[in-house]
Amino acid sequence: MATLWGGFLRLGSLLSLSCLALSVLLLVQLSDAAKNFEDVRCKCICPPYKDNSGHIYNKNISQKDCDCLHVVDPMPVRGPDVEAYCLRCECKYEERSSVTIKVTIIIYLSILGLLLLYMVYLTLVEPILKRRLFGHSQLIQSDDDVGDHQPFANAHDVLARSRSRANVLNKVEYAQQRWKLQVQEQRKSVFDRHVVL
Repeated sequence: MATLWGGFLRLGSLLSLSCLALSVLLLVQLSDAAKNFEDVRCKCICPPYKDNSGHIYNKNISQKDCDCLHVVDPMPVRGPDVEAYCLRCECKYEERSSVTIKVTIIIYLSILGLLLLYMVYLTLVEPILKRRLFGHSQLIQSDDDVGDHQPFANAHDVLARSRSRANVLNKVEYAQQRWKLQVQEQRKSVFDRHVVL
């Protein structure tokens, strides 16, 4: 059983470290890259004009050149209608950071992966915990059969076994069992013997 726990813990720590290393490598690679040409664009939305239907034009240009004359290509109208057509178009300069988007996605996927790993861990551990708790509840029930003169007869066995275990989970179980035994003894004193401590 201890080797199974050790294997799960080693597997979990190995997966966590590999996810962290992959995230760091991707972040370093993305930070070294220059600004992507797709990060900036000028978007012109031109409504219908005479015989031409409305259209949306995108072009990767600088902010100072973000106007209808530089973005709309090919120009759907000719001659004096160009100025009237361009006045109807609404051009906006848009800028985004693809590095920030990629970093956010990597962090999100890393957290999602860790939560999935934690869910699998809890799914595998839960049946083992139920078996342990069910075994301890039988010890508490057998304590009722001993009688009032030895209320903690089996508690010493539970304490001895709990002390021999080294992991945190068993220490929590030990404290829980001790608390349950104390509550059970107080109930016996108050309700059965009518004695208040």
